[in-house]
Amino acid sequence: MTQDRPRVSLTGIKPTGDPHLGNYIGAIRPALDLTATYESIYFIADYHALTSIRDRAKFAAYTRSVAATWITLGLDPERTVFYRQSDVPEIFELTWILSCVTGKGLMNRAHAYKAARDRNAESGIADLDAGVNMGLFNYPILMAVDILVMGADVVPVGQDQSQHLEIAADIAGSFNHLYGDVFSLKIPEAVLPSGVNARTMPGTDGRKMSKSYGNTIPLFAPPSQLRKLVRGIRSDSTPVEAPKDPDASAAFQIYENFADPEAVKDMRVRLEQGGTGWGELKNALFETLDAWLTPLRARYDELVAPGSELDAILAAGADKARDRARPVLAGARRAIGVG
Repeated sequence: MTQDRPRVSLTGIKPTGDPHLGNYIGAIRPALDLTATYESIYFIADYHALTSIRDRAKFAAYTRSVAATWITLGLDPERTVFYRQSDVPEIFELTWILSCVTGKGLMNRAHAYKAARDRNAESGIADLDAGVNMGLFNYPILMAVDILVMGADVVPVGQDQSQHLEIAADIAGSFNHLYGDVFSLKIPEAVLPSGVNARTMPGTDGRKMSKSYGNTIPLFAPPSQLRKLVRGIRSDSTPVEAPKDPDASAAFQIYENFADPEAVKDMRVRLEQGGTGWGELKNALFETLDAWLTPLRARYDELVAPGSELDAILAAGADKARDRARPVLAGARRAIGVG
């Protein structure tokens, strides 16, 4: 890699459900902010989702939903290489090549695999690998190839994902040790959310907003559904007149990520002084979210519809991604004696 080339930001999002507010705050918005500073390459990680999605119709629908979401929220496909992972076959050939030089011990230490085994142990399941498929076990290798094949310098990730960047460098080192200096050994820089966004976005039950908990607030939810979900956010029984701790409120934590700073400051003061109830806060949260989402819903509906311009956007992005991936794969093939 030359020293004067633009630094590359890479990120992907798995289509394992309809995108929600937590995805936007934790992944999409920080990644979109980086497009102003870096050469950006963003993708729909649909083959990553195969580790858990088994419904063909849902798999296709979630993939299209995620792609439409990125465009709706401001990703410019003229400035960002934007593609569907499954449209770049070079990624999967390189994944097999690098799988053959990756030690099982390295994969044993991957967080997702260890967490699956820990859950089995806690549940008293004798076979600690029960329910673990090879897609989950080899997941870090595919993620390493996502990074290496595009020459990423910066990867926006959550705290629990930074290990994958180190694994990518380890795998590249194993290959280089055997075949020569084909890959850069530089560990990509993990960009973690800061400030308000550094906190985990709470869901309607107060836990981390997650599809697995069923506590999400979907992006582009129609007003009636949005109102119902916001009103259902868990809150305590503190009387309206009593002072309240805004930071202990899931509704307030969501509100401060979307409302104007002055409105957030005013709501904080009113809650702390007493006289403002959780219901009033939830009404303000609904109005804030609905005002933001109203113009976005129409654009999302256009894009997610079958035969929309989204198909051409993804096809053009795949061509650009393959142009970047081909020489990387060709270098690996030559190194092992195939090319």
